[in-house]
Amino acid sequence: MSLPTITKEYYFPQRGSFENLKVQESPIPKVKATEVLVQVHAVSLQYRDLMIANNFYPGLNAPQNLVPCSDMAGEILAVGEAVTGWKAGDRVCANFTLDHIHGDLDGDIMATALGGFVHGVLTQYRAFPAHSLVRVPEHLSYEEASTLPCAALTAYNALTGPVKIKAGDTVLVLGTGGVSIFGLQLAVASGATVIATSSSDDKLKIATKLGAKHVINYNKTPAWDEEVLKLTGGRGVDHILEVGGPGTLEKSMKAIRYGGSIHLIGFLAATNQPLANVVGQSVFRASTLRGILIGSVAQFKDMNRLLESNPETTRPLIDKVFAFDEAIKAYAYLQSQAHVGKVVIKV
Repeated sequence: MSLPTITKEYYFPQRGSFENLKVQESPIPKVKATEVLVQVHAVSLQYRDLMIANNFYPGLNAPQNLVPCSDMAGEILAVGEAVTGWKAGDRVCANFTLDHIHGDLDGDIMATALGGFVHGVLTQYRAFPAHSLVRVPEHLSYEEASTLPCAALTAYNALTGPVKIKAGDTVLVLGTGGVSIFGLQLAVASGATVIATSSSDDKLKIATKLGAKHVINYNKTPAWDEEVLKLTGGRGVDHILEVGGPGTLEKSMKAIRYGGSIHLIGFLAATNQPLANVVGQSVFRASTLRGILIGSVAQFKDMNRLLESNPETTRPLIDKVFAFDEAIKAYAYLQSQAHVGKVVIKV
């Protein structure tokens, strides 16, 4: 079978809005000795993709005519002559940060983050370094697997960091976006009790179906931190997946138990109010605030073993799948925040 020589891909001639997305055809470079050529079958969207499109992502030095998106699943078409362990037909995901194999990040590794510092995956075909690839769990479709590299791995990294989740812990997830839903599922699979928040009762019904024991509508219960303390008998929770940032952090710090872990993941809840007493609250509750920046290939492989051992509890929740020529509509749907779980583009 002859290999493709042209790929159709989306790119930003200029950023500032996702509506600036254009389609182009580009030649596929010759696969290097240590690379693998992959046919992309599905791409999932992240809040980060909106930030980059709208030119709100801090410190980003993106290449010209950026090909967006970081999360994909696809099929290997060819491997370079120095590649071992992979063959044509294998189903794979690429790690969010191509060179983050294990351990801590550094600046050079971070400069390989897909869809930001290097061209991304919203394309039909792409070559990847062989070391960046992870095998797709057999029970997942391409659409489901495309949701793993950012949202799932971020949640996994948060819950299995220096203070690992254990059976009997209580976990608070804020909202029902991709990271929060994966956090809920992984926590349930680990034997933890989950409390979920949302502004929508309908979304909270889905969270309950996925295993959340307690749900809080923060529009109806603005003092949700106090409700969390009531639900935990005044103790507070062991882990919080903090995706709100400035608008929710102070309440999270009141809802955490003494010695608990707050995992800083996003900043969806913007506010003009200064954070009055973060240092004091952290000190006097002996809590840990840990920034989460996705995860490594090694962590990705570990996570997949957890998914494979709990296939239904951890099955990715996909809200809606868009066709490749509907990418702008997919971005708009993500921005609307009508979704629960993940938004996917089928390539």
